[in-house]
Amino acid sequence: MNITVIGSGYVGLVSGACFADHGNDVVCVDLDADKINTLNSGGIPIYEPGLEQLVTRNRDSGRLRFTTDVEMSVEHGSVQFIAVGTPSDEDGSADVRYVLDAARNIARHMDDYKVIVDKSTVPVGTAERVEAVMQEELQRRGEQIGFSVVSNPEFLKEGAAVEDFMRPDRIVVGSADEKAIAIMRQLYAPVNRVHDRMIVMDTRSAELTKYAANAMLATRISFMNELANLSEKLGADIEKVRHGIGSDPRIGYHFLYAGCGYGGSCFPKDIKALQHSAGEYGMQLSIVDAVEKVNRTQKQRILDKVRTRFGEHLDGKRFAIWGLAFKPNTDDMREAPSRVVINGLLARGASVCAFDPAAIDEAKHVLAGEKGISYAASPVDALDNADALIIVTEWKEFRSPDFDALKSRLKQPVVIDGRNLYDPGVMNDSGIEYLSIGRP
Repeated sequence: MNITVIGSGYVGLVSGACFADHGNDVVCVDLDADKINTLNSGGIPIYEPGLEQLVTRNRDSGRLRFTTDVEMSVEHGSVQFIAVGTPSDEDGSADVRYVLDAARNIARHMDDYKVIVDKSTVPVGTAERVEAVMQEELQRRGEQIGFSVVSNPEFLKEGAAVEDFMRPDRIVVGSADEKAIAIMRQLYAPVNRVHDRMIVMDTRSAELTKYAANAMLATRISFMNELANLSEKLGADIEKVRHGIGSDPRIGYHFLYAGCGYGGSCFPKDIKALQHSAGEYGMQLSIVDAVEKVNRTQKQRILDKVRTRFGEHLDGKRFAIWGLAFKPNTDDMREAPSRVVINGLLARGASVCAFDPAAIDEAKHVLAGEKGISYAASPVDALDNADALIIVTEWKEFRSPDFDALKSRLKQPVVIDGRNLYDPGVMNDSGIEYLSIGRP
């Protein structure tokens, strides 16, 4: 099948590469010439495990091409995936101008039947808006060309996106057009063989499903973080509580880890967009509002622990930071808790030496101009002359450090763990003062 993917960012690039790996002929189009040049020259603009090899293999085979030529891309694909960004507007709503621009471009150049697939995360009703702007453009051209608009939201986790695409939990397809649904079934057949994972519904329900899924996951995180804060007051251990409730199959263990808050490009943006959508209909989503409020507060918990241990003024203090990305296996620092922690430390006069396996280059861009921050080549190098180690991201390589080396490098054997990586008893036996989230 000939496929065009509009937008070569995170979702577009992963989707295009995976579709090409199934044997499809894929063209990824983007108006960012620098990004396309990078992709055509063998580079990858994002960090995602397994993606570079996937792109290289399919680009070399000729099944995956990158271009800025919109007209050629429209001509190529019988299926046109729209995977452009939908950033938060000032009022919290999702800005869909790039989605609608992509739809207009398709209608401007198409000359035969197309299936237009909304892969971007968009507010409910966007599929109808896409259809309307395309009809408007076709009328302007004086053409009557058939097309179908399908909602097909992505459920890719950063750090496991390739695996998620190749082995999906579900494939949500929003459409009432049997021809378009049949094409989508054919397209996803390679990942839908063992049992039918495709769930077909109307476009509005499909669009809401994406927001509902992210809101539910964010709710579980904020709920556990509130319980963790209560656990500290009560002298309970949130990790034991997690095991106690997670063993109930009605609850399960996923997304029950207490920590220093969630970040990234999805949860914060989608929560705001869902709140805005409800507001447009005169509703207030009280639970969703509380989820966001708790998360904002939770990102301050590490700073609260620093102030309790070292005082309000941190002049002359130096802190080692392990983890900059909002989660492991990505270099994404959008809404990352590390940014709140680092900015808070620097504002109080401290200096910071940070390490992250993937996000240092991104940090240098995001935190450019900040004085008092430096970067280490390894986790242990970040410890030298630091008054404490602060763990913000749960990378695997942080899980089993040499505690004797850690103690010898730090000025004081103090570890503030925002991800509860270590056993408090082991840390105590090692002579390390250990401050974690929701545990004695």
